[in-house]
Parts: sequence; C-alpha cells; structure tokens
Amino acid sequence: QVQLVESGGGLVQAGGSLRLSCAASGRTFSSYAMGWFRQAPGKERDFVAAISWSGGRIDYADSVKGRFTISRDNAKNTVYLQMNSLKPEDTAVYYCAADWRPLGDVRNTAGGYDYWGQGTQVTVSS
Repeated sequence: QVQLVESGGGLVQAGGSLRLSCAASGRTFSSYAMGWFRQAPGKERDFVAAISWSGGRIDYADSVKGRFTISRDNAKNTVYLQMNSLKPEDTAVYYCAADWRPLGDVRNTAGGYDYWGQGTQVTVSS
C-alpha cells in the first residue's frame, strides 16, 4: 500500500503561481512513477504531468507545457507540481497518483495508476 497526501492548493489570481506537494508513505516510493491529474466539475479526470521513479522521464499535457513543472525528491518521498502563469481553466481538484513502474517509464492514463490521494482544490480567479 502507498498512502498519498496532497497539499498546497488554494485560491490564486490568473497569472499567479502555486506549488502542490504530494507526500507518500508506505511501500518503496522510488519504485513508483508519480503523476498529477485534475478534475473540474462535470468533467473527466485529466492527465497533467508524470515523472518516472528516477526523474529521468517526464511527460506533460499540452495544456500545461511551459507553465507547469513536475519534480520529485525520493529522499523525502515527495513529488511536486510547480504551477506558473495559472489560468482560470486550470481550476480543478488536483490529484497525485502512484504507478508501479520500476523500468522507468511513465503513463498518462488515469486507469494505469495504483494509488491516489484525496485531492487538493486549485481555484484560479480571472
């Protein structure tokens, strides 16, 4: 089992920044690729970013490329999502997720992830 707890969400004006954190506990964190997904009201859960266990492979949704940065600190069992130049359309509940991928690849589909956090709300006002 892997337990995930997100933090760092909040209300920010358009153009502002937030940094989300996801603290993991339980099984070996460094064997897991980590992903961030988001879900707006009435919409499906969408992929945002993912990072391999080593940090060597990273993938972003086109909608956040150049604005968001995913990173991880395996010594702290934590993954981060730095969000800059936020837009109202970034408003959503953001979830982190863990995917057991010891070979170092990443996936951008929610169905492949094994564990999920409870989510943190991000609201961007115009």
